[in-house]
Amino acid sequence: MNLHENAVSTPLWRDPRALTLALAAVLVIMANVTISPALPGLEAMFASDPDARLWTGLLVPAPSIAVVLAAPLAGLAVDRWGRRRLLISGLLLFVISGPAGLYLPDLATIFASRLVLGVAVAMIMSAQTALIGDYFQGDRRSGMVGLQISARNFGGMICVALAGVIAALSPRAPFALYGLALFFLPLVWLTIRDAGPKAADRAAPIKAASVEPRQSWLGAVITIAGLQAVTAMLFFLNPTQTPFFFDHLGYDSAATTGLYLGALTFSGGCVALMFGRVKARLGYGGAYALGYALMAAGFLALSMGEQPIWLPAASLMIGAGYAVVTPIFTALALHLAPAHRRGFAGGLMMTAMALGQFASPFASVPAIAAFGFVSVFEIIAAAFAAIALAAGITAAIRGRSATNMA
Repeated sequence: MNLHENAVSTPLWRDPRALTLALAAVLVIMANVTISPALPGLEAMFASDPDARLWTGLLVPAPSIAVVLAAPLAGLAVDRWGRRRLLISGLLLFVISGPAGLYLPDLATIFASRLVLGVAVAMIMSAQTALIGDYFQGDRRSGMVGLQISARNFGGMICVALAGVIAALSPRAPFALYGLALFFLPLVWLTIRDAGPKAADRAAPIKAASVEPRQSWLGAVITIAGLQAVTAMLFFLNPTQTPFFFDHLGYDSAATTGLYLGALTFSGGCVALMFGRVKARLGYGGAYALGYALMAAGFLALSMGEQPIWLPAASLMIGAGYAVVTPIFTALALHLAPAHRRGFAGGLMMTAMALGQFASPFASVPAIAAFGFVSVFEIIAAAFAAIALAAGITAAIRGRSATNMA
């Protein structure tokens, strides 16, 4: 058995392909969060620019904006030209565009480089998602998707911590961290090979006998992507609105937010590692019910944040719940999409998540202004509880048949 066969007996943590794809997920989270600690310093550095506040505010979400637009096209390219080629090309583009903030002359050009970085992320993640579908099946695929989410969480924690330290030296210094992707290229070159359908099979038209499944998978994946977008939009209130909520309650906003988000991320990273076992025991429907129930309870606890004792419970439950439901979106999309369309399906899921994150402030700010923090958190808790109930009823009706899905 060679390296690129699906060695079912090999634990994921000993499979070089699994570790490589998990590290690729760390690059994705790096794209957004790495420069966050440097934003005040960048604004001060370019204080002569009358639009400095606007530009610095756009630097963090800029890659997500590009992902929304580029991911579907990147997914099509992955299916047409191969996973390995697009993954390596995306890494090269990442290495070129990521560190550009070290030397670009103004915030406008740095913003442009961040958009290019988003295109690189779209290429990397579309290829990565398709490769997970190609390499792994059944419970191993579920475990791999969970490993990917866990790598994002823990990688994000490490990147923010490192960026916070070196940002004290220079606000441009965190951009250097993107250059670490250069050392990742040899690992990809050695371990990743295309293992999906041959190019001729991908290019061949779908025969009449399979037209109906093709139509059904696309509609199902779009539905799943829509639910992921809504879930990401509501979850993203945690990094975007809780700092203002804690300030509203009279807490030390910076310290409380750091502790809250740190616990949330740590909880999510730990639970994501167990996703394969959770899915194997509960099936997709049962896992959905558990994850959304945890997030419902977490947002309800957050609404009671006037009593500080509820905040640790809120962060742990929301982080754990999101870590359960997020891998299901990808796992289901890979299960439903035919092999020659896994790149496109991965691109759709990326677009959905990025769109939800980008839309979150635009939806939450006016809602909080109209109803207040507590009411909005309670409404979100009720919405998640309703989804959990629907998923639980569906799982009960279908029994454990969902656990047999590939």
